[in-house]
Amino acid sequence: MSPPEAAASASRVSEEVVFVGAPTDVELTDQLLRPIWGAKRATWRMAFIVTGIGSLALFSLVFYTFYVGVGVWGVHIPVAWAFAITNFVWWIGIGHAGTFISAILLLFEQKWRTSINRFAEAMTLFAVTQAGLFPLIHLGRPWFAYWLAPYPATMRVWPNFKSALPWDMAAVATYFTVSLLFWYLGLVPDLAAVRDRAPTRWQRYVYGIFSLGWRGSARHQRHYRMVYGLLAGLATPLVLSVHSVVSSDFAITILPGWHSTIFPPYFVAGAIFSGFCMVATLMIPIRRVYRLQNVITARHVENVCKMILLTGLIVDYSYICEFYLAWYSGEQNEMWTMLHALGNGPNGWAFWYTMFSNCVLVQVLWSKRVRTNELVVWVVTLFINVGMWTERFSIIALSLQQDFLPSSWGAFHPSPVDWGLCIGTGCFFTFLFLLFLRYVPFVPLAELKELKAELRPRWD
Repeated sequence: MSPPEAAASASRVSEEVVFVGAPTDVELTDQLLRPIWGAKRATWRMAFIVTGIGSLALFSLVFYTFYVGVGVWGVHIPVAWAFAITNFVWWIGIGHAGTFISAILLLFEQKWRTSINRFAEAMTLFAVTQAGLFPLIHLGRPWFAYWLAPYPATMRVWPNFKSALPWDMAAVATYFTVSLLFWYLGLVPDLAAVRDRAPTRWQRYVYGIFSLGWRGSARHQRHYRMVYGLLAGLATPLVLSVHSVVSSDFAITILPGWHSTIFPPYFVAGAIFSGFCMVATLMIPIRRVYRLQNVITARHVENVCKMILLTGLIVDYSYICEFYLAWYSGEQNEMWTMLHALGNGPNGWAFWYTMFSNCVLVQVLWSKRVRTNELVVWVVTLFINVGMWTERFSIIALSLQQDFLPSSWGAFHPSPVDWGLCIGTGCFFTFLFLLFLRYVPFVPLAELKELKAELRPRWD
């Protein structure tokens, strides 16, 4: 192969990371805006109705919990934390991959992020929204929710600044705010494109308001790039800080199974692991249903699988460290909890499912044949998403079931309300995501065109 042919071949491989073929800007715009202006698909309508009903059921159960009290849950002494906090930690973890893909990969100039960062960012916002419900519900008296904030004690309510719980509020609120600004700023050029293509006057008016008068001038571009880069730099440390603070809710206690200095990095790795699994779970149906195989290519799926495998290995190593440190410490209560109670006590099924999905099943992603089989990848990520939920359930509920005092031991049994709130947040998350797919460009059109123009001279 001659040098020009080799260069052309290499550039084609680079371009396949972004898109397949050589569409014009007009063709790319028509394709990516078709989900907004086209007729609603039957699959979208059906999913919208089902998840809408599930969302109504969720809010009905939330109202029922407020009206009757948290006694309708399965919580008791000693298991005062169970499904609500499990769901909170799980949803916060899922929200990490969006910021990771958008901010960190942007700073490292990874081109494969371009086609998937928009809906990953939306996934972050919707997941944090679900997580934010549970501290409010768990209070039992949501009108005192402001007590969660570490504010100056002007009302003679004295927050304990040494506790991790008030800082949860600060960390999660900051994470949500920065993620929302980062997501919205990236949307502005695409909202302007939707405004210019809108078929009716009121649609042009609505999208015009949200596009903030964007015209694509050099001045607009300069300010946009500066602020976008600053927000990416600000969002990057939040990936590490938010789940580290959440893990401190457990690590600063002396309860066996919780009192561990490995929790902050362990929780962060698990969050990114579960987040990338959710990205794959959403990405594969989207590229099939909307026929976006040319912009969300097999290379995107394979790269996400590699990130799942990498973070999964870090999580597996954390499991090994947990068991080893419990044995090496020689502390009887810690050894009992970690080496016996988790797997052999009540609800031990959750522990063994976690080990299967997160330690055994994830290893199939070593195979390139598996990573390029979308159906297998989708099924594997579904199993791992459930496995990450059971991991949080094992850490929280199973550790509380058998603490220092055997006379207070008690198994946790979830109530129908527990299961309804858990499943209902999944429906509400999907409901919000379906609205996003319908009314917002979920593939970043402006960034994709810019990257195509950057690669085009080498491709020609």
